[in-house]
Amino acid sequence: MMNATDRNYIRIEDIRSERRIINNRIRRQREMKKNFLILVMTVCLIILGSVSLNGFRSNAKDDSVAASYKYYKSITVANDDTLWSIAAEYMDEEHYESINDYINEVKSVNSMADDVIHYGEHLVIPYYDSEFVG
Repeated sequence: MMNATDRNYIRIEDIRSERRIINNRIRRQREMKKNFLILVMTVCLIILGSVSLNGFRSNAKDDSVAASYKYYKSITVANDDTLWSIAAEYMDEEHYESINDYINEVKSVNSMADDVIHYGEHLVIPYYDSEFVG
């Protein structure tokens, strides 16, 4: 039978066991915080590396190529003009693969069904220029 003094008596092994449990819990919490910080730092380094690499790649592009802007202008068809002669004058070979691509765009912009143009007719034609007009 246990008396009152036995109930209040705590064994020294129980105290040590409780301390071990508490110390292990604290140690696990510290390890989890450390692992979380390592994860956050790794993600930040990956993002920083991606941004730096992207910036480096964009700076590595050829700076000798000037930017060009697409514009449209209205012209009046002269007596001897054809879509091919207009294309030869205004087409930019850097932006069109062939003269037919340019002519097809002119026809599309002007809602033309065929290649026939007439003297005095107004056409809207695309062209490229390196100067920005704002």
